[in-house]
Amino acid sequence: MPKRRRLETGASWVELTTTAQDWKDADPALLARMLGQLHLIRAFEETVLDLAGEGLVHGPAHSSIGQEGGAVGSIIGLGSADGVTGSHRGHHQFLAKALTHVTGGTVDLGQLVTEPVQHLLQRTLAEILGLAQGFSGGRGGSMHLQWLEAGALGTNAIVGGGVPFAAGNAWAQKHGGTRDLTISYYGDGSSQIGSVLESMNLASAWKLPLMFFVENNLYAVSTHVDEVTADTRLSVRGQGFSIPGWRVDGMDPLAVHLAVEEASERLRAGEGSAIVEAEVYRFFHQNGPYPGSAFGYRGKDEEAEWRARDPLARVAREMIALGRLDEAQVTAVREQAQAAMAAAVAQLIEADPENPGKRRIRPELWPDPGFVDVGIRGDASELSALTVLDPVEHAGGWREIKFVDAVAAVMDRRMETDERIVVMGEDVHRLNGGTNGATKGLAKKYGPGRVIGTPISENAFVGLGGGLALDGRFRPVVEFMYPDFMWVAADQVFNQIGKARHMFGGDNDMPLVLRTKVAMGSGYGSQHLMDPAGIFATAPGWRIVAPSSAADYVGLMNAALAMQDPVLVIEHIDLYAMTDKVPEGELDYILPPGKAAIRRAGSEVTVISYLSMVHHSLEAIEQTGIDGELIDLRWLDRASIDWDTIGESIKKTNAVLIVEQGARGTSYGGWLADEIQRRYFDWLDQPIQRVTGGEASPSISKVLERAAIALTPEVVAGLERVRAGMGGR
Repeated sequence: MPKRRRLETGASWVELTTTAQDWKDADPALLARMLGQLHLIRAFEETVLDLAGEGLVHGPAHSSIGQEGGAVGSIIGLGSADGVTGSHRGHHQFLAKALTHVTGGTVDLGQLVTEPVQHLLQRTLAEILGLAQGFSGGRGGSMHLQWLEAGALGTNAIVGGGVPFAAGNAWAQKHGGTRDLTISYYGDGSSQIGSVLESMNLASAWKLPLMFFVENNLYAVSTHVDEVTADTRLSVRGQGFSIPGWRVDGMDPLAVHLAVEEASERLRAGEGSAIVEAEVYRFFHQNGPYPGSAFGYRGKDEEAEWRARDPLARVAREMIALGRLDEAQVTAVREQAQAAMAAAVAQLIEADPENPGKRRIRPELWPDPGFVDVGIRGDASELSALTVLDPVEHAGGWREIKFVDAVAAVMDRRMETDERIVVMGEDVHRLNGGTNGATKGLAKKYGPGRVIGTPISENAFVGLGGGLALDGRFRPVVEFMYPDFMWVAADQVFNQIGKARHMFGGDNDMPLVLRTKVAMGSGYGSQHLMDPAGIFATAPGWRIVAPSSAADYVGLMNAALAMQDPVLVIEHIDLYAMTDKVPEGELDYILPPGKAAIRRAGSEVTVISYLSMVHHSLEAIEQTGIDGELIDLRWLDRASIDWDTIGESIKKTNAVLIVEQGARGTSYGGWLADEIQRRYFDWLDQPIQRVTGGEASPSISKVLERAAIALTPEVVAGLERVRAGMGGR
């Protein structure tokens, strides 16, 4: 019979409950602040539900009524430099952090609502109503609340989506030499999300001061937690990552506070992460002013049982028992909170003159419709003081270099001159420069603090990069070994990083560079070989560069690393081994947006391409004898493309051929052709022609892979179609 030995994980897991002595020992000022914040948040949420009932809240009204104890108890001990990220049900998380910030840790229950508090309540309500005076100009609404000055890093409509950003903020806090910490709030529904679990692994492996705070309210919309997981003890999830856990009654704000204080000691001491699970209960349905029992998934007895544990009543009862206030004072606190919300509403809402007995939002408070696209990206003014050098126009000396060595060399130069830059990705710190040599020598020169090998968890580490960029103290360069892996991290790449500036009002800088390589022709098959340009060109917020030469790569990467926007840098494996050249001297010049290159002048057709297909296009032009003008785009995104060069060429040639290598369905050329015909239709003598790969992703079979991608022969065929459109001339 085999021997068996019980194993222990080594990570503690405890349940913390308060005693009468804990309440007696608690600082009276702490309890007063708790009571005040709880009532302000409750009155705020009741007001939101009232306005939603009148049809004045456009979109969801995810009330946190009943759950306030978890947020207030956990946040009330934080400083403004500590960060929090929140969930889609995040009004209470945002308000607890913002109230703690504006009150400076003090409160007078006799004068609960100071001018800063009143302003905060009104501005938050304005954001939820979609008004211009809101924190994000009305763009964020109920689910995207952010105030960076207060350490409120943003609530998030994607379940679990904000957790990797929180990890990035915690990384910045640790490597910025602070004792600050970050708390990321998510619910029982998010506890099964990959981004949460991936972030746990990263935070534990790198000992980040990140607290995972689970608001377990038992229901993801209407689905009970025991329907979706075999182990409903959500705070035990950290055991597999060596993260200690605390479970606590979230209806007891003091218990939450004490648990978070214990966990915070670990974080501030540099010992790593922690999980706190607060068992809470939302008194209303997922969205709106009705209880869950109205929809049949909860019983009235269950709801009544939880309502009897209301955190507001708990704190008041304990304070009265200790003789620290009386019932009249509690009533006065509630009345002050309600009056503050009535005053905020009065500033935002008025009687509707066209519908007697109804109210409307004051029309002058809506955002200007012209604000709709403002702030998708920055204006690139940060590049104005840098040295511009276009290799096409360079008259000085050159030095020979392999393309891939130029990739490593320019990153070395920028890391040497800018200590904020950190490079992360799978294997970037090994194999003498990663899998292709693009980070050669960097790990040895700059060490593990700046060249960071990541786990295979793209969703977590690119999201961490996003949080790091939002913090502003560092400039992350994230490598995706292959572009197809971006689909694993699509939420972080597109929903989070790409939208972070615009969604929160247009002012958030997001200085992140995402590097990847197109590897068509390498035999790696359908899940490794895509060209991501077409996907990113249709996703708001991203800038895109795609160099065809080493000299261009240097200028484009330098510009990308100086920008306050996220920039996708696409490389091509076919170019890496190419012997190329760069200007002599330090690699400090930039190629700014709006700067395409004419690789060959011509008069019969405008050929537009990027990456390695620039070289194939040049070969095809020479083979056919067609007098093509070849434009190398360099910058591919809608805001950065050089329309002047394209337009001047089309007006001369009256024909266009767009050349790319990848699949037809996800192609960049489809978007570009549409935009060209809108801008230059009157100058086109024939339909825009395109060269792409096939419909399918490239296969591993050498023959089928070749059939799926475009090379010189396909460009030749495209040029012949253009020639036929000219009547054979």
